Amino acid sequence: MKALKYLNKYLWKYKWYLILGTIFTIISNLFGILPAQLVRYALDLVIETLDVYYLFNDLALQSKMYDIFAFSILLYGLLILAMALLKGIFLFLVRQTIIVMSRHIEYALKNDIYSHYQTLPTSFFRQHNTGDLMARISEDVSNVRMYVGPALMYGINLVVLFFLVISYMVSVNAKLTLYVLLPLPILSVSVYVVNQMIMKRSQAIQKQLSELSTYVQEAFSGIRVIKSFVQEKHSFQNFEIEAEDFKKKSLKLTKVDAFFYPIILLLIGLSNILIIYVGGKEIINGNLTPGNITEFILYVNMLTWPVMALGWTTSQIQRAASSQLRINEFLEAKNTLTSDKNIMMELQGAIRFAHVSFVYPDSGITALHDFDLDIRAGESVAILGTTGSGKSTLANLLGRLYDPTQGEILIDGTPLKDLEVHAYRRQLGYVPQDVFLFSDSIENNVRFGTNDMPFERIERAVKDADLLNNIEDFPKGFQTVLGERGITLSGGQKQRLSIARAIARDPKILILDDCLSAVDTNTENIILNNLKRIMDSRTSVIISHRVSSAKLADRIVMLDDGHIIEQGTHDQLLAINGAYKELYEKQLMAEEA
Repeated sequence: MKALKYLNKYLWKYKWYLILGTIFTIISNLFGILPAQLVRYALDLVIETLDVYYLFNDLALQSKMYDIFAFSILLYGLLILAMALLKGIFLFLVRQTIIVMSRHIEYALKNDIYSHYQTLPTSFFRQHNTGDLMARISEDVSNVRMYVGPALMYGINLVVLFFLVISYMVSVNAKLTLYVLLPLPILSVSVYVVNQMIMKRSQAIQKQLSELSTYVQEAFSGIRVIKSFVQEKHSFQNFEIEAEDFKKKSLKLTKVDAFFYPIILLLIGLSNILIIYVGGKEIINGNLTPGNITEFILYVNMLTWPVMALGWTTSQIQRAASSQLRINEFLEAKNTLTSDKNIMMELQGAIRFAHVSFVYPDSGITALHDFDLDIRAGESVAILGTTGSGKSTLANLLGRLYDPTQGEILIDGTPLKDLEVHAYRRQLGYVPQDVFLFSDSIENNVRFGTNDMPFERIERAVKDADLLNNIEDFPKGFQTVLGERGITLSGGQKQRLSIARAIARDPKILILDDCLSAVDTNTENIILNNLKRIMDSRTSVIISHRVSSAKLADRIVMLDDGHIIEQGTHDQLLAINGAYKELYEKQLMAEEA
């Protein structure tokens, strides 16, 4: 139950649902217990009256006795029916409080988890796959809801009913009650042993479910690649393996759950035998009536369903504990990209990398080594280099998706770590290498991150990204809804839309991370000419492996293995006759070919 302590704050928040649900449970159980006493009175009345009734055989008094007797039995029957109706009404109220409370808690917990996910750094999402993240916010939260809803409801019902029934039984005959309760220690031991097995197998199931979800999500995301390589059959076979593993683990848990039902039936049957045997002796000794024995049997059978539900409830609690443990694991993950000073200021755009080194925490790869670079406010700098030279790492560090392992980054002379993260990022325009578009309209994708952007600015940004003609060709224009991850558009169109999204924000610092790799040379020239005008008034960092994208920058920096090997203007670097010139000539020959 340690893992489930996290839910106490939600139970406190919705305490009135829980309090009222408990009160309604007590009342409904009272109306469930009283009919057993009415049955005892009715049965004793029948037994006591029957002999007297036959004594007045063939007499007029016998019919009057019959009328009184029949009326009494009818009255008892109507009272039992009324009790059943009242119990049903209060059971409805129980579900309208405790089950409704569980839905509120489920809603609040999902919101808290999703909100927490949003605060976590990029490194967290590199270390955990999407399927696992989704499983914890869906399947695991559903398991937790079963604990704070049905499991809690049945648990409260069991405790209340057990207390009320045992109290009544003791008041009737303590000796018979003791015999009835003899099987309970065996039940307790059985529940403990089986629970340990349930806990282990539940954790294995949840882990396997995460792996299955991850595989399915990955397969659907890469469905075009699967079809292109004709791997549908192979993909299905892999899915079958994962699903088979999940099935086997679920069946193992089902086998353990199956122990509860026969064990409880056996113990309930044993209790009934003890009632009849011991109760029969008490009747012979004159201590009890047949009505008492019937009442006891009804009480034991009243306990049958709650005690049977004990197995299910225990199983749900164990599953919830296992799921909450997994949820807590992520909720305890902290965001390291915070600011103590939370300085909020309007940026001018001066950037300085001071002895920056960076090692990716998940892979241990060193991307930058003692990196130094000064960028003046309003200056445009192009970062060129081969794959793995550290170009995109610079973009990640500038967006503060990571913090440097060593050294620091200063913006307008202020350490980046001291700036309020969200206020800083709002003044950035970032076009990532891996373009991501949302399943929304083109207009909303450009407007993303702002609420009051005028349409004229959206249209201008799209025109600067050389995408306006393409959008106008769509039947719905700017209201065209994109498919998942922008699948409706071509690769080049997605990159251009991503550029439009960045420049529409009118950012102080513009970061372009290899954003023209999927467009043709003619489109590239149009976009670069438009960008040159846009970049005149702002600090721009252009990351690319293409020389053509770098020529419009005020300064070009050549990277290799996380180090600066050359920097200067296009003409200066050609004169050096080094790595830049070699790259330039190779790409020039490729274009000519």
